[in-house]
Parts: sequence; C-alpha cells; structure tokens
Amino acid sequence: MEGEQFFGSAYKGSKQYTQQEIKMANATGFGAAADDYMERGIDLNEQLIRNKPATFFFRMKGDAMKDAGIFDNDVLIVDRSLKLVDGKIIVAVLNGELMVRRYHKNFTSSFLIPENSRYKTINLGEFSDFMLWGVVIYAIRSLE
Repeated sequence: MEGEQFFGSAYKGSKQYTQQEIKMANATGFGAAADDYMERGIDLNEQLIRNKPATFFFRMKGDAMKDAGIFDNDVLIVDRSLKLVDGKIIVAVLNGELMVRRYHKNFTSSFLIPENSRYKTINLGEFSDFMLWGVVIYAIRSLE
C-alpha cells in the first residue's frame, strides 16, 4: 500500500495553491519588488467553463459551420445546462445523428441553419426525432 495514490473522479482544478502562496527565497533576505504585483497563472477551466458537470468537449467534423468560424477538427466546448435560444449554435440530435448548426425559430417553425452554402437548412417541423444536446459556448482551434 505504501506509495499508492488514489485519485477521485471530480475535477478540483489544476493547482492546489496560488502563485502568491509559494515562498520566495532570496539571498539578500528581501523579496523582489515585482513579487508584490505578481498575478497567478491563467486556468482555462476557470475562464471557459461555467458549469463543470454539464460541460463537454466535442471535436468538430466537417465544414458545415465554417462561415461561423468553426472549422473541421476544432474543439467545441458545449454546455448542456443552457436553454435553447434563437440564434445560438447548438449540438442537436436529429434522427440519432449529432450535428452542429445554428438554431432559428420563427412564429410557425424551427430550423437548423448551416453556416456553409453547400448545406441545406433543416426544417424541424419535418422531423419528429429532434433533441437539443447542448449549446456551443466556445470553439478552440490549433493554429499549427
């Protein structure tokens, strides 16, 4: 049992302490003047995720949303706790298939609109098996 480590499944953050809590050693006995103005590092989980239990990551496949700035292989951060609102980009389940589209609702029906002219708008009135999976809140792209 000695040397074994057990890890919980709940995310507790990437750091257990802040940068200000790290003790500074200085041979002169005085800390550097810049230490008073030091900021802690950026935790992307704190910046990008609003509701951890309801947040998921997807990898975008295809170019249906390229005009909205979402490209093939981008990582999408999807929040399942957000409500379906007109104009939001969503992950939808349509006839068992996941797709990323912009949701639009008018007085009579709802639509899933692609942001690429090669794809057709989908009228949700024609389908009975539609479900919102989540709302896309961020897209992350590698520039390499």
